[in-house]
Amino acid sequence: MSKKQVATSKAPGAIGPYSQAITAGNWVYTSGQLGMDPETAALADNVQEQARQSLSNVKAILEEAGASMEHVIKTTVYLKDMNDFAAVNEVYATFFTEPYPARSAVEVARLPKDALVEIEAVARKK
Repeated sequence: MSKKQVATSKAPGAIGPYSQAITAGNWVYTSGQLGMDPETAALADNVQEQARQSLSNVKAILEEAGASMEHVIKTTVYLKDMNDFAAVNEVYATFFTEPYPARSAVEVARLPKDALVEIEAVARKK
């Protein structure tokens, strides 16, 4: 099975030696997305806005790959502070419907650009 790079200008470009996403067969694996505006590369001011932008970036990448949020099977949420879990959940719930994807949420010591949240997803193409 070959892999193919996914790239869109509707999400921030990679800030290192990685792809926004890779497809392998019918599967899409996104890299972790920070809450960065794709045009300015600025991070939003608070965790909810960063989560909203992060998920919007994931959505744009999935759409470029031929998938959508409803095709997401699994997500991983990386939080700078686990006390933000409920606030991120509020935003997260606006992007997904039941049955919700499987998910892991972990607190990390630090994220790139000192972000408050980073989210990655695995989806199956339409």
